[in-house]
Amino acid sequence: ALRKAMGKKKKAIVDAMKPKFIEGGKKNGHDPKVLEKIWADWEKFASYAFNKSHATCYSWVAYQTAYLKAHYPAEFMAGNMSRCISDITKITKLMSECQAMGIPCLGPDVNESQRKFSANKKGEIRFGLSAIKGMGDAAAINIIEEREKNGPYKDIYDFVQRVNLSAVNRKALESLALSGGLDNFGIRRESYFGETPKGTFIEILLRYGQTYQQEQNQMQNSLFGDMGGVEIATPKPPEAEQWSTIELLKKERDLVGIYLSAHPLDEYSVVLNSMCNLRCDQLTRDMDKQELAKTAELTFGGIVSSVTSRFTKNNKPFGIVTIEDFNGQGELALFGDEWTKWQHMLKEEYIVYITATMRQRFANAPNSLELVIKSVEFMNDVKDKRIERFTIYIDSTLLHNSRMNDLEVLLKSNPGNVPLYFNIHDSEHNTDLTLLSHNTTIDPSKKLLNFLDDLNNETEEHETVRYAIN
Repeated sequence: ALRKAMGKKKKAIVDAMKPKFIEGGKKNGHDPKVLEKIWADWEKFASYAFNKSHATCYSWVAYQTAYLKAHYPAEFMAGNMSRCISDITKITKLMSECQAMGIPCLGPDVNESQRKFSANKKGEIRFGLSAIKGMGDAAAINIIEEREKNGPYKDIYDFVQRVNLSAVNRKALESLALSGGLDNFGIRRESYFGETPKGTFIEILLRYGQTYQQEQNQMQNSLFGDMGGVEIATPKPPEAEQWSTIELLKKERDLVGIYLSAHPLDEYSVVLNSMCNLRCDQLTRDMDKQELAKTAELTFGGIVSSVTSRFTKNNKPFGIVTIEDFNGQGELALFGDEWTKWQHMLKEEYIVYITATMRQRFANAPNSLELVIKSVEFMNDVKDKRIERFTIYIDSTLLHNSRMNDLEVLLKSNPGNVPLYFNIHDSEHNTDLTLLSHNTTIDPSKKLLNFLDDLNNETEEHETVRYAIN
């Protein structure tokens, strides 16, 4: 009983057993001081009981994993993701860790992906084929074995000519197309689902592949089977209406669980990074106890990923809204008039910017606070109307840097409505000169912001590049 109480850290039971131990020890002729010393040692041990051999094994495993993460980071992270291939929450966290480590995480690719997550020769991590919903192990194994036996697939026609179409069926082919597994063949994802009088392009491809394989088998069984290859007219992909970025990424996420090829919030990163003082993952039930609760006005934004409408016991409507940004997701609970007022702006896939404040929840509980929404706007409107200028601060010593040519090209390839300013700092005379670019207005895209961040990281301590929005 004492051992179990120590293992479970149940101090009340341990304390209650001390008199029995001391009394029993005295009856057996032991020195009371020695008994007190033994009990004191046990109490210290009970505060964190850990077997020495067990601790040694943990230390050894910790050393091994630390070594692997330091020397084989991509392989180590790919192995970790493969271990929890069915738990998308853990995979998302591990991918965030990969991003922090500078390891690119790429989507599935029939010419490079393995069954599970793997590292390629460039040190990038590829999404596993078996991790795509609707694929199944049989299809993934067949694709990989055929690729390893006869080389990479040249195009989509070569692909359907070679794979076992009993394993790689219509469902698997659709999953590959929607998840980006066929992107390297140069055909847009929506084209695979383009309608023709003979069906979708995927259905046409499957019939083409089946016909090719049947004729190939007949030729091999023929007396003159070595006199030439199979010749069948290859079908052309139909013209299909282009999907929006959000629609394309949503279909991708439905199959792989996360956004891989891009993120629907990429074009709004300047708003999220510069105009928000709250992250979505901070929208928790205990946020009133956090330091941010003291902020007069809270601003945050993201994409609405789910909405649930319900009724209270008093038959009053309320809504639970899940909203997420680059860092994670959080929940908003809206009741009564607040739900009625904002529910038309909080629908799935809407990208919104929210201004809120914290107010006292109960009259007799001053420390109990709740989040109250003041306004909800579409993120696109905020980006177009609220950003009055974009300023790049740059040291004069960098003006002749070769990367300035890259910056010029990038600025010209990101046209928009935001006025562009340059603030040139002359470190020799400690003066600043602000210039307006009269001929260029830009879109402060994520690509531009990432370039400026990378440029700043490349420069020396006294040579800085930064940006600001107003």
